[in-house]
Order: sequence, then C-alpha cells, then structure tokens
Amino acid sequence: MTQLLHDYGLVILFLLVAIESAGVPLPGEAALITAAVLARPERHTFSIAAVIVVAAVAAIVGDNIGYWLGRAGGRRLIERFEWSRRYAAKALPPSERFFERHGPKTVFFGRFIALLRVTAAWLAGISRMHWWLFAAWNAAGGIVWATGIGLLAYFAGKAAADAVSRFGLYGAAGLIAVGIVGFLFLRIWRNRMVEGA
Repeated sequence: MTQLLHDYGLVILFLLVAIESAGVPLPGEAALITAAVLARPERHTFSIAAVIVVAAVAAIVGDNIGYWLGRAGGRRLIERFEWSRRYAAKALPPSERFFERHGPKTVFFGRFIALLRVTAAWLAGISRMHWWLFAAWNAAGGIVWATGIGLLAYFAGKAAADAVSRFGLYGAAGLIAVGIVGFLFLRIWRNRMVEGA
C-alpha cells in the first residue's frame, strides 16, 4: 500500500480533486490533506511543492470542465424533465442575477465550502458567467485553497487540517486568529524578558 501511494499518490490526488471540482462529490480536500501530511519530513512520501501544484492544477482543470459542462449542457439537462423545467423557470433568473453580482466571490470562496466546491462551477456555467471572469477567480481560488490547506496540513498536521475541513472558512479563520494571538503573545513575552534582563 505504501509503495502504491508513493508511485501513484499524486495521480490519485489529481483525479480526486479534479473530478470533485467537475461536480462529482468525492473527497478531494481529504486527499489534499492526506498528501500534504505524507509530505511531512518524517514521512517524505511526496514533496509539499508537488502536492500543492498538483492540487491547484486539478482544481482549476476540474472546475473548468464543470463550468463548460454546465454552460454547454446544463440548461438542456434541466429542460429535459417537466419538474426541473418548472423549477428552473423560477430558479434560473435569480441565479443569473446572483452570479452577475456575486459570481467572482462565489467561485473564489466556493473552493473552501464543501457543497459549493462541487456545484459552483456548474452553476457559473449554467448562469452564463463570463468564462474569463470565471477562469481568473477559479484559478485564484484553486491556488489559494491548495496552498493554504496543503501548508496547513503540512505544518500543523492532520488535526488542524481536519478542523478546516469540518468548519470551513470559520475553522481556517479561527486557526489563523489563534496563530496571530500566539505570535503576539510570544513577542510581547520576549520583549518583556529582554527589558527585564
């Protein structure tokens, strides 16, 4: 099993993240966390730089596939069934207005929220968000997500990364706040020790 992970782990990471981003609910973020933990010095199965690059590229590629599937066939799929046609007549106009106003934020922050990570690209495509705008914010979200979650799992270990996975942006914000408070506390303590010496 270890040899299999060593040989094909980055390929598995790419496939899980890309397929999840394209719209199939798979554990892409869990795969990123696992790969980043396996890149730690005591394991050194992968390079953390390779893990981050593979996850970011997979997120970008998968989201673009999901976007084009939604744009090319999403409406046809919706209009194929009577019940979805009736629902779409009510839901699509507000969705299009929402993506017109908040599309970039939704695409970027959707990368950090499990349900949106799977659906945001499809919704952007169905809502006919401009591709260049989608591509720019999708790339930014994919890179920040892969770098942030990858480095968090690498440096802080699995427990911190699991907190982000479970609590999303709130977990990440909480961990960052704890880190900042800890850093400030150590700095103040060190300054007082120097002044007292």
